[in-house]
Amino acid sequence: MKNKIIIAGGSGFIGKELSAYYKNQGYSVIVLTRGKSELKNGISFQNWDGKTLGKWKHLLDGAEILINLTGKSVDCRYTEENKRLILSSRIDATKILGKAISLLEKPPKIWFNASTATIYDYSLTKAMTEEDGDIGHDFSMSVAKAWEETFFSAQTPNTRKIALRISLVLGKREGVLPVLTKLSKLGLGGCHGNGKQKFAWIHITDLIRIIEFVKSKESIEGAVNCTSPSEVDNKEFMKALRKSLGVWFGIPTPKLLLEIGSFIIQTESELILKSRFVKPKRLLDSGFQFKFANIDKALKDLK
Repeated sequence: MKNKIIIAGGSGFIGKELSAYYKNQGYSVIVLTRGKSELKNGISFQNWDGKTLGKWKHLLDGAEILINLTGKSVDCRYTEENKRLILSSRIDATKILGKAISLLEKPPKIWFNASTATIYDYSLTKAMTEEDGDIGHDFSMSVAKAWEETFFSAQTPNTRKIALRISLVLGKREGVLPVLTKLSKLGLGGCHGNGKQKFAWIHITDLIRIIEFVKSKESIEGAVNCTSPSEVDNKEFMKALRKSLGVWFGIPTPKLLLEIGSFIIQTESELILKSRFVKPKRLLDSGFQFKFANIDKALKDLK
C-alpha cells in the first residue's frame, strides 16, 4: 500500500509543486480543495470547505504526512473584508484539521502547517531567528501569530507539528519571480523604494527538501524558518535578476509610485517594501544543506 500524503489548500503554486514531487516519489497524493472532487493526473482532489468536518476527515486516517497550505492570498488590498477573510481562512482550516486529527485512530505522523517569515518585525540590521526573532503587532504579524497559536494549541499528541515560516518562494511558473521577471524585461527592474529592505527568499526545490529533511529529523518540532541563508537586499536581488535575464538597466520605482501602483492593481506595497531579515538557524544547526544558497545560482536554475 502506498504511503499517503494529504495537502490541504494544495491548488496553489506551492501545493502543485509538492503534489507533483510526492506523486513522483510514489505517494498516494490527496489534495483538499474548495473545487470539485476529481482524479486528475494521478492526484485525488477532494472537496472541503476548510471549516467544517466532512467525509474528508477519514482521508487523513493512516496518512504519513499532512501539509496545510490553506489561506486566502495576501496579494490583495487590506480592506476590512479581505483582512477578515485572510485571518479566518487560516484559522478555520487549521482548527478543523486539528479537530479531525483528534478523532482519528491512526492520525498523520507529522503535520506541517504553513506560516510566514512575515511574522517577524521589519529589520535592516538584526537577523531574525526562531529563538530570538522580534514579532510585532501589525496586521500581517498578528495574523501569523494567531495562525501559529491555533496550530500549536491543537490537541494532537501522536502527531508531530511543524510551523513552516516560509519566505518569498522562487519558482519558474508562479509566485513572485514571474512577476518581477516580466517587469525587468520591460525595463522596470530597478530597486523598489530605497532598495535597502532585506529580501528573504527560498528556491522551491529547497522548500521541498526542507520538508523532507524535517520529516526525517524526529527531534525537530515547532517553528522552522524556511529561507535561504544568503543575505541580499532588494537592490541586490533586482540586480541579480537583471543579470540573469541579460537586462542591463532597470528603472527604480520610488515608494510613492509603488503605493500608487499597488492601489491600481489592488495589492499592498508592504509585500515588496517590508524588510524581511530572516535566518534559518534551526535548519543550519540541524545540518541541513541548501542546494540553492546563492541567489545567482538560484536564478540561473529558474530561467
